[in-house]
Amino acid sequence: MVTQGAKSQDVFAADALHSAQTFMRLLDAAPLGMLVSTLDGMVVYANPAFSELLGHRPEPGHVFQFADLVSDETNAITRLHFERLLRGEVSVSRGEHQLRHVDGYPVWAMVGATILPAEGDTPPLILVQMNSIELQKRAEEALAASESRWNFALESARQGVWDHDIRTDTMFYSRMWRLMRGIPANEEVDGDQAKWLERVHPDDRPRIVANVHRQDRGESDFDTLEYRERTRDGDYIWILSRGRPVEWDAQGNPTRTIGTDTDITRIKKMEQELAAEKERLRITLEAVADGMISTDLDGRIIFMNPAAELLTGSNAATTVGQSVRDIFHLRSEHGEEKLPCPVLACLAQSTQIRIDDDSVLCALDGPRRDIRATASPVFDAAGALSGAVLVFQDVTQSRALQRQLAHSASHDDLTGLPNRASFERGLSAAIVSARNGPRQHSLVYLDLDRFKPVNDTAGHAAGDALLKQVAQNIRGVCRSHDLAARIGGDEFAIILEDCPIAHGRAVAEKIVRAIGALAFSWAGRDYSIGASAGVTIIGARSASPLGFMGEADAACYAAKAQGRGCVVAYPDMAAS
Repeated sequence: MVTQGAKSQDVFAADALHSAQTFMRLLDAAPLGMLVSTLDGMVVYANPAFSELLGHRPEPGHVFQFADLVSDETNAITRLHFERLLRGEVSVSRGEHQLRHVDGYPVWAMVGATILPAEGDTPPLILVQMNSIELQKRAEEALAASESRWNFALESARQGVWDHDIRTDTMFYSRMWRLMRGIPANEEVDGDQAKWLERVHPDDRPRIVANVHRQDRGESDFDTLEYRERTRDGDYIWILSRGRPVEWDAQGNPTRTIGTDTDITRIKKMEQELAAEKERLRITLEAVADGMISTDLDGRIIFMNPAAELLTGSNAATTVGQSVRDIFHLRSEHGEEKLPCPVLACLAQSTQIRIDDDSVLCALDGPRRDIRATASPVFDAAGALSGAVLVFQDVTQSRALQRQLAHSASHDDLTGLPNRASFERGLSAAIVSARNGPRQHSLVYLDLDRFKPVNDTAGHAAGDALLKQVAQNIRGVCRSHDLAARIGGDEFAIILEDCPIAHGRAVAEKIVRAIGALAFSWAGRDYSIGASAGVTIIGARSASPLGFMGEADAACYAAKAQGRGCVVAYPDMAAS
């Protein structure tokens, strides 16, 4: 039978796998080169388009930094761009950078970078997009020599060109600029800026109006603009517009700005899908009732969901980066013995570790909870161990119910003493221990005297109350490790561990005296009862459980024959 916890784990695992596969599929299908790196520049992912762009084809275990890709000529500029991004001065860094192909020659690329903040189990990362602008660069270099070659290069790269004459406030648009907007190649386009702004999406228009003049002035932070523009068929496409001044007047004021527009609708759609997948994963993790902790290869926590915070009594904001064994404290259910951390065992063995029983989670804020946990290894794309995920459930109520059911199955409902089945198991164990070693145990069989009149005259409720008092008296005389059980209506049996016959008889006599002195009143009437007991020894001699019980029963019968209220030892009977 599959438990609810296992179902929740399966659902989580399926959702996580689907999200990861979707994420990788979208990145792998991106037409632009894309890298994901840590904040210190260590590359952790590169898509196929990147490999095509620079020739680098990362192999498993191969580690490199983004700085390794930048040519010496633009290294300083590139470093400044990324430092501004890391300092938070800009949210998106975009610029032209000269990169180094694996064969050694330089490659110009438009590089955009943004920081993906830490969220869920993902640390802060830098997402880098790069698009080759080699054709554009070559076209710029050859512009003076060959206008046709310039146009051909840009169109081959699907770059729409615009030319803004600031003095006359007129615009020139290239053929590709028209085509990407669904405008016929030879159709005249009104270059009035107001006409263009009418096509810009209303949500983007205020930002563009506020910044387009800054692009004309050549401000470095505003040489690239992103916005949505309505095409001839009514749809909106995302435009990446790059431009800068190329001519100035005598006073140094820009008089002409040239730029290119790129349709980045596919990239934006991919970003939105990735964001949606990430949000669905976040909501799923927060909604799951099971505690979830993700760690790195060294067992340091990198993610905790709200359920894990509640169960461990910790806060994710302060525990991230700490060792999981400092947060996840397990102890034995039957004592204070500290249990090994399942996550560290999982990482050491590279295999799944399950904890199903005898495990108590000691929360940092005090509560102790019975738990069930599974620690599973996490492998990267190359098959190398990269961390572990711990999923655990609070099973305090279910285990309490199991204990209650187990107690009910082995104990008498009325007196709380072990029942006959439990006693027989204990008797078998005592016989084995005596047979295999120099141990002796005393077996006492006890039958109440004058109990039937209480039931007949006062009723069964009175009889039940009396039996409870008798059971308390028996427990009060016996040691904590002795086994006292109710094996019939008014019959009891006791195993006195490591107790010779003489001492066993003395204990039986003490029990008989305690029962005889019992003062029991019911409905204003006093009742007096007694008990007779037989004692035998469980030793190394061969005998079956039925044989030892038969001896004790026979001794009890002899005690009743002698006038009740006394104890008879079976060895004395056998000797006479």
